[in-house]
Amino acid sequence: MNYATFNQPSLISEITTSLSEHDIQETSSLLSLSGSNLTFVKQQSRRYLGCKYKLVGFIKQILDLRCGSWRTFCDIFAGTGVVGAAVNSPEVKIKSNDLLRCNYVCLQTFLGMQNKVCDQLEQHLIHLNSLKCKKSDENYFSQHFGGTYFSQENAVKIGVIREEIDSIANDDNEKVFLLCSLLYAVDKVANTVGHYDAYRKSLDLQNLINLQIPLIDPKKNQGNRVYCEDANNLIRKIECDVLYIDPPYNSRQYSDAYHVLENLVEWKKPDVYGKAKKMDRSHIKSLYCVNGARDSLADLVEQANCGHILLSYNNTGSSLDNRSNARITQEEIIQILSAKGKVEVFETQHRAFTTGNGKSDNNVEQVFYCRVKNR
Repeated sequence: MNYATFNQPSLISEITTSLSEHDIQETSSLLSLSGSNLTFVKQQSRRYLGCKYKLVGFIKQILDLRCGSWRTFCDIFAGTGVVGAAVNSPEVKIKSNDLLRCNYVCLQTFLGMQNKVCDQLEQHLIHLNSLKCKKSDENYFSQHFGGTYFSQENAVKIGVIREEIDSIANDDNEKVFLLCSLLYAVDKVANTVGHYDAYRKSLDLQNLINLQIPLIDPKKNQGNRVYCEDANNLIRKIECDVLYIDPPYNSRQYSDAYHVLENLVEWKKPDVYGKAKKMDRSHIKSLYCVNGARDSLADLVEQANCGHILLSYNNTGSSLDNRSNARITQEEIIQILSAKGKVEVFETQHRAFTTGNGKSDNNVEQVFYCRVKNR
């Protein structure tokens, strides 16, 4: 087994942190913006467990070193979608998938929008930001999440905005775009460390929610497809040159960490329970967080119709929290991938964004590369 340690290249050279004039012009052309005071938000500007934004340079090094020329890239556990975004171009078709609807609407916005959405989106965002809320505007969202995950004022407005989106969106594209803008705005005013398993004890947030324009380049998105499916079901229906796998590593369910956002997007107003105010999430529980995780991964890899597989894995170091311990061992990953082809392991030091519980030292992010045989 070959192991290679990489020093990550500067992220500045991979994905710029500032808004380029080109990016703004492309998004403006998509939305017919007229130069309002609305600001823009980039895809990576969201707190998310396990986000690979700081590792895209590392991942792209491996792609360049081992994968040669390729045209289709599937990110089958996409989350925020930043890995797919890092390789998105007019020459590459991205297939991006996530089981959570709150992730799907953002993936569809940033990676799936290919044409002009509508002339009214700018006016829609201005209208939503300008909504004035009164005490009588108390709603489902503020009743359950006000004073905990959000200030009461923000919670009321979030609920009002969510209702208004259903009223003003003329089609699914508009609705997805507005929901994505809302989710990014919600993240900036949430009284959390980036997930919704718990909230901070002191509610000292002063900022009022403010929707921004998701920054999109539609020319790069031509031919892209976005899915909201179970990964093991989707893998049976698609093919790609490169399959990127970044599954949950441990027992912490993403449906638990982001139940508030999922609730907000689905807007079925279910009963919630417990201190964390969670709704029924049985339909979005991941099999990669339970004892059968190894079998799920083995099935995914076996069914994959691709030429190259990259699988991200974080060893979580010496975590003191048992819930953070990996469900699949490195030896099991190598065994599973070896049935598909030759395996190499690339690694780099990386401190992962976690739930904040326990302590984890000596974190090493590993990418297992498999050149699929007979392809």
